[in-house]
Amino acid sequence: MTISLNKDQIEKLLPHREPMLLIDELLNIKKLFSATAIVNVKKDSFYVQGHFPGQPVMPGVLIVEAFGQAAAALTAHGIDKSTYENKLVFLMSVEKARFRNPVIPNCKLELNIEAIRSHGRVWKYKGEAFVEDKKMADAQWSATIVDRK
Repeated sequence: MTISLNKDQIEKLLPHREPMLLIDELLNIKKLFSATAIVNVKKDSFYVQGHFPGQPVMPGVLIVEAFGQAAAALTAHGIDKSTYENKLVFLMSVEKARFRNPVIPNCKLELNIEAIRSHGRVWKYKGEAFVEDKKMADAQWSATIVDRK
């Protein structure tokens, strides 16, 4: 059975809201292990006008943010709901981020993410970003689950 989440379901797991909620779907979820996030990069996305006029690209930092959101949704969806109640997932570090090709508007960015390990509230992940089977970026990062204030 394939588990997937739509944007409304993702909003119930994450504190992010438009325009900063970047992921539109979370597909092929393997509980606390892996998933594929979809980011529909649109020509009217908030960052396109100024980055860069005449030749728009999705900023690399937002690709990393999308990786982080996908990982947070994967983790929040998989852990016990009472454990995650009143918690947030915060990015701690980004390692080995590489941006291989520019991500231009009007594409579907697919983020394949995997939880590498967890120790208490600290999780480590890795991911690769693709547009039509072409690798656009990859990274490793760490996040922690903290109490919501």
